[in-house]
Order: sequence, then structure tokens, then C-alpha cells
Amino acid sequence: MNDLFGRILKTPDRSSAPLLLVRGVVGFVFLLEGILKFVTPDKLGVGRFVKIGIPSPEVLAPFVGVVEIACGLLIVVGLLTRLAAVPLIIDMLVAIATTKIPILVHTGVWDMAHEARLDFAMLASSCVLLAVGAGAHSIDTWLLKRVGQQQSLRMSLSPE
Repeated sequence: MNDLFGRILKTPDRSSAPLLLVRGVVGFVFLLEGILKFVTPDKLGVGRFVKIGIPSPEVLAPFVGVVEIACGLLIVVGLLTRLAAVPLIIDMLVAIATTKIPILVHTGVWDMAHEARLDFAMLASSCVLLAVGAGAHSIDTWLLKRVGQQQSLRMSLSPE
């Protein structure tokens, strides 16, 4: 019985596979949302920014779209993942403040919770990527290994 309980509670160290999944989903969603700001500007780009009262929507909507596309791509491939997560966390905090808090004020917690579920998931996932990085299957890890190899080579070749 204790063996069964231990198997249920034991968490194997498979951090690279789940991180790859999180990176793929987070990166793809941000990439898609960034592209949609240009493809459907009235609905999700400048028009949406005007509707929710964002200042200078003709500048900020394309800027946010480019940030979402660029950072989404960086996260998908695992390049500068922690750095790319920062603007996306800010993006989600602004989205929650400008679109979900008004729902909370006007129609209540349940409507806001329903509307904000993706925003909260993207915010939490971006925070995870900021905290733990891209994982083993990433360009970040490959670059770190290359730098480590070059430093080892330099140290072995340098006269003492």
C-alpha cells in the first residue's frame, strides 16, 4: 500500500518535456495574438485599443503586436526565453487591468473569472518561463553549452 502511495505522489524529474510543451503553447498563443492584431485591426488591433481606452492606439497596438510576435517566436525556439517572458508578463498585466478589471467592476467576479481564464493562464505560464528558463531542449541551453565548451578550451590552452 505504501509503495502505491509513493508512486502516486512521486514526481519524476521530467522538467524539459513539460517546459517544451509550455514554451510551445505560450509562444504560439502570443505569436497568433500578435499576428491577429495586424490581420483584424478593427477587432483585435487599433480598434480594440480605442474601445478599451488605451492612449495612442495607432502606435501602441502595432507595437504590442510586434512584441507579441517577436517574444512569442523567441519563446517557441527557446532563445532568450527569460528575457522574452518579461514583456509578455507586462502585456498580460496590462490586458487584465484594462479589460478584466472593468468586467469585475461592472458584472462581477464570475464573469471576470470566465473572461480572464486565458489571461491568467498566459500570465502564470510566462512567470514560470521567467523563473525556470527554457529547459534542456532550447537554443538557450545549446548556447550555454557552447560558451562552456569555449571557456574550457581557452582555459586548457592558456599558459599557467
